Amino acid sequence: MKNQITNEIIYKPIGIINSPFKEPYGTPIQSASAQNIRGTVEVFPQYAEGLKDLEGFSHIILIYHFHLCKKFSLRVKPFLGDLLRGVFATRAPARPNPIGISTVRLIRIEKGKLYVQGMDIVDGTPLLDIKPYVPEFDQREAEKKGWMEGKLHNLHRATDDGRFVE
Repeated sequence: MKNQITNEIIYKPIGIINSPFKEPYGTPIQSASAQNIRGTVEVFPQYAEGLKDLEGFSHIILIYHFHLCKKFSLRVKPFLGDLLRGVFATRAPARPNPIGISTVRLIRIEKGKLYVQGMDIVDGTPLLDIKPYVPEFDQREAEKKGWMEGKLHNLHRATDDGRFVE
């Protein structure tokens, strides 16, 4: 029996992300370039029990909804480039399914609130999921970096310029 593909998938936020960035403009484009920036993640009370044992991990992966992106294009001009690229060859937020991921350092957990470092997410962003970062699962040696080869030296100073928000 073949899997049926539905036209709509609905996710409900499990929390809200709080950060010093009140708008996309000026927000770091990756958590690797935001290593010293702190924020919090408030997990809604009905999901707080799921945080059990998470404090044993130094890093976590936040999966969230780019709620400020209202449209997408299959070809985009990414932050680290000056040519149009296929959206799936970029980390651009304006995607058919505007889902973002960030790996952040977990500082501590207090009463359903996660204190994190490496914040590259706009304040008020809906949280969809949290996963522990495990180097043996998540880290890979990359032989190729595609069009980004030679452009990553600009990562530490690259910030959002508002191009993906209406």
